[in-house]
Amino acid sequence: MDKLLIRGGRALHGEVPVSGAKNAALPELCAALLTAEPVVLHNVPRLKDIATMLALIRNMGAAVDRIEDPDCSRPDAKGVVRIVADQLQHTEAPYDLVKTMRASVLALGPLLARFGEAKVSLPGGCAIGSRPVDQHIKGLTAMGADIVVEHGYMVARLPEGRSRLRGARITTDMVTVTGTENLLMAATLAEGETILENAAQEPEIADLAEMLIRMGAKIEGHGTACIRIQGVERLHGCEHQVVADRIEAGTFLCAVAATGGEAFLRHGRIDHLGAVVDKLRDAGVEVQAAEDGIHVKSPGASQLRAQSFHTTEYPGFPTDMQAQFMALNAVAQGRSTVAETIFENRFMHVSELARLGARIQTTDSRQAVIEGLSEAAAGGLDNCEDNTSRAQSAQRLSGATVMATDLRASASLVIAGLVASGETVVDRIYHLDRGYDCMEAKLRGLGADVERI
Repeated sequence: MDKLLIRGGRALHGEVPVSGAKNAALPELCAALLTAEPVVLHNVPRLKDIATMLALIRNMGAAVDRIEDPDCSRPDAKGVVRIVADQLQHTEAPYDLVKTMRASVLALGPLLARFGEAKVSLPGGCAIGSRPVDQHIKGLTAMGADIVVEHGYMVARLPEGRSRLRGARITTDMVTVTGTENLLMAATLAEGETILENAAQEPEIADLAEMLIRMGAKIEGHGTACIRIQGVERLHGCEHQVVADRIEAGTFLCAVAATGGEAFLRHGRIDHLGAVVDKLRDAGVEVQAAEDGIHVKSPGASQLRAQSFHTTEYPGFPTDMQAQFMALNAVAQGRSTVAETIFENRFMHVSELARLGARIQTTDSRQAVIEGLSEAAAGGLDNCEDNTSRAQSAQRLSGATVMATDLRASASLVIAGLVASGETVVDRIYHLDRGYDCMEAKLRGLGADVERI
């Protein structure tokens, strides 16, 4: 099983490319099922979840061609995927292919909308709390589908005599990203108008909508809480570039900040990271938009101020950045409180950060208190001669063997390992590979001492 070996204490400097967003690419791959014509996606990241989704689509009978650098020798390589779903042999997403990836549920809407039937296994993924699919079922039922859950599968079909879903006004009981995406894709081929209220507003949803519009869909209001879709009879093929991954960008921002470095994140979108950037600036980090990217400069831990925050739906602070910012708070000055409002089991990284020396207490499953650097611990750092010695001194963390428990938890352990003295081994990094494209290669490009073992 692969692990990362990190020799900490080096500040990160240089330029790093930000890959395409996993959470945009996955629904966009499923959107290719809505048409029989070729769909070409550019900037597709090299991730385990992407490989699983492509295997799922290929298993249905679609032709899938993937062009990329599989060995990560070029971290800035643009992945290109071409999908032609003109001769699908069946409309099933089997358990064996989707048990590790909750995004598999995104096949449900496109298959049902185009073929009138679908059988999709209940999704898996990280064990970070309940992520029910009831809102997907509620919305598709409102659009005229008959759906039952049996033997671990969602089995959906149109009533006898109907060839298309029908438009509907749908208000979800909660803000759901994959639910919004599934219903958005299904509505593009439905009869009449569909209105999605309480829709998720993430940039990845807006990017999906832009792709669907290129395919001939009629969509308004994407990026807001109310999306209107006028259904069309058919969609055509298109080419589309996947938007840059804001969570990858945010992770590198935290890594540079924690190590006391300076870097340029090429392709990063500062306008997609408002809440994270605000907290970084409040912490004392310089973050500026630049042409085709983001520039970040850290003052070092002696001047970083720990920041309290709570996670919430976009445009609030993203739950997918909670663990990474917690690692940053652990080496900043002062006490901070982190409240997790999205998932009830997303503090599994706390015990592993503690193995590295972080002082974190969870008051319950939703709140954690982090004791960062004391004034005394940080006081002698201003005489450091350079950022590297500052990174080595500006922490209490020391290397240890730790275990990744989910995707973003693994990123927080990497950040902590970059700051910790000595060697850190991060085990079970298959979690990391689900969401970060060639992370160790990108970190080496910034001067980190990290290798896959």
